[in-house]
This record gives sequence, structure tokens and C-alpha cells, in this order.
Amino acid sequence: MAIIGGCSMLVTRIRAAHYLRESAVIIDCAHYQDGQRRQDGPVSLEDAAARSRQGGFVWLGMFEPEPEELAQVQAAFGLHELAVEDAQTFHQRPKVELYGGDVRLVILRTARYDDDAEEVEFGRISVFLAPTFVITVRQGVASELREARQRLEQRPEQLALGSTSALWAILDQVVDGYAPVVAGLEHDIDQVEATVFSGSVAPTERIYSLRREATDFYRAVHPLVGVVVTIERAAPPELQPYLRDVRDHVLQVDEEVAAQRDLLGTVLEANIAVISVEQTKVSHRQNSTIEQLTILATVFLPLTFVTGFFGQNFGLLVNHIASPTAFWVYGIGGLVVPLLLLYFWLRVRRPPRQQLAVEPTVSHHSG
Repeated sequence: MAIIGGCSMLVTRIRAAHYLRESAVIIDCAHYQDGQRRQDGPVSLEDAAARSRQGGFVWLGMFEPEPEELAQVQAAFGLHELAVEDAQTFHQRPKVELYGGDVRLVILRTARYDDDAEEVEFGRISVFLAPTFVITVRQGVASELREARQRLEQRPEQLALGSTSALWAILDQVVDGYAPVVAGLEHDIDQVEATVFSGSVAPTERIYSLRREATDFYRAVHPLVGVVVTIERAAPPELQPYLRDVRDHVLQVDEEVAAQRDLLGTVLEANIAVISVEQTKVSHRQNSTIEQLTILATVFLPLTFVTGFFGQNFGLLVNHIASPTAFWVYGIGGLVVPLLLLYFWLRVRRPPRQQLAVEPTVSHHSG
């Protein structure tokens, strides 16, 4: 009995460890049929694959799975190896691909705005869509899909339309997550724009950074327009109005992000113009200072020459400067003559004023 009790406890611990390892990757797994969830708690991977063949569809949600765990999902649901490879590649643009007949791979880019760092943090959701199952693989900063699942479970009429209804719920939540990003970028752009057009210089690095974030966000949003259009065409007629609403929201976000990117380009050019004006003012002040120093140097240059000249201990100078008259002649004359020569030299070197005559333009009109 002790041996049997020990084996039972060991099996319980192994199952608990397996559940903890699986729950860290598989967020939720449920079977939906006739617009209702068929069980309260999550089901195992093997059970989910079996239930997908019993009618309805299975929704399996995973978060950052390892390649070995994706390989198990691939084997259980018969996924194409290229689709699984695309799901493991983080830097993928939004797209929809058809693999193996009726299995589609839909890649979405999620976004979240960090207002303190003024950066857009991106994540990705890969959706394997088939009539009998929906497998979502989330990576990075992704939208929380629990709310999308709960909202869809509260709409049995849409849930009964099949697995495409789950894709609509995912798309709707991802697109709704774009609105705070647009608002955050708009707030920071307004700050930079107000600084620049008030005549002050804004940090150029901040403008470049915001433009880069807006460009990356545009690359995540713009391809999604074609993805939603493709999904809308293949969706049931009852679900197409809801997908059309998602498409309108994507188009609105796409237009706003494109406008923000263009506006940041204009702000950057205006900031460069403001910097050029400030640099011109600084250069003018420097030139004025150099001009004043040049005048002072020009005044003291003859004095330095005269001082050096009379400081020479030559007998010719000493013997001839024996009276105040000779001192004034040599001293003042030696100062005035160089100043006159400097004045005439500056007059010769000065460029002549060019009078630009503007002739009026006469246009001849034939009658």
C-alpha cells in the first residue's frame, strides 16, 4: 500500500509539474460549439485536437512558446512547417497566407506607447485559422486577448458563426489598442510643434526619434488594411459588417499616422530653419566682436611700432632726438604716417558698392 501511495503521489506531482509548464505557455484552450463554450476550464492539447474533429472549433491561446512546444502543436493540428516558421519570426509585417488548403496564417502587429520614453513598443500575434480551430501565438508586447475571448463568449450569435468570429474579436481588440498610441504620439508632436513654431529650438534628436516611431507604427498599421479586406471577403455574410467596421477603424488610424509622419517632417524642416537663424545670429555677434577687436588691434599696432622704434638703442636715434621738436616730429609723425597709410590701404581694399539697377519687365500682349 505504501508503494502504491508513493506512486500515486509521484504521478500527481508529475501531472502538476506538467500543468504548470503548460500553463506558462498555453494561456487558455476551449472548445466552442453552437455558440457556447463546452467546458469551464482549459483542456489539454491532445483533448483540444480531438475535440476539433467533433464539430465547432477549438481556440488555443499561447504566449511565447518554445520551438519544441510549437512542434507539438504542429503535430497535433497538422500545421504547415512554413506557417510555423513564420510564427516564430518576430520581425514580420502584417499579412495573411493560405497554407494546406483551409488553414490560414494571419500575422498582426500590436502596439503600446511608452509616454515616458516616447517609444512605441511592438508585439505580434500569429493566428492559425481553420474551420475547426483557432491557434493564437503571442510574442512581445501583445494585446491581452482574454477580453476578446470573454466579449466573444458573451455574443453567442456571433460565436456560432465559426472560427472567423474569433479572428474578428482579435482584430477588433488589436485595432482598438492602436488608439492610445495615436493619442500619445499626437500629444508629443503637439509639444514639439508648439516649441518650434514659437521661435525656440527643439531638440532635433527628439524630433528624429518621434518621426522614427511614427514611421515604424505606420509600417505596422498600413499593411493591415489589405489583411482586413482579404479576411472580410472570405468571412460569412453575417460577420462582414463587423469586419467592415474594423476596416474603417484601421483606415482612420492609417490616415492619422501618415499625417503625423508628414507633420513631423515639416516640424523637422522648421526646426532646422530655426537653428539656422540662431546660428546666423551667433555668427553675427561673433563677427561684431571680432570687428571690435580688430579695430583695437589696428589702433595699438602703430603705437606698438613707435614704442618699438624708439626703444631701439641706436646712436642715430639717440643723437638726433635732442629737443622736444625732434621728439614730436619723430614721435607724432611716426604715429600719423602709419595710420594714414593704413587708412588709404583700407580704402583701396574696400569692395566698391554695386548699384543693382532693376529694369521693369515689359510684357507684350498681342491683340
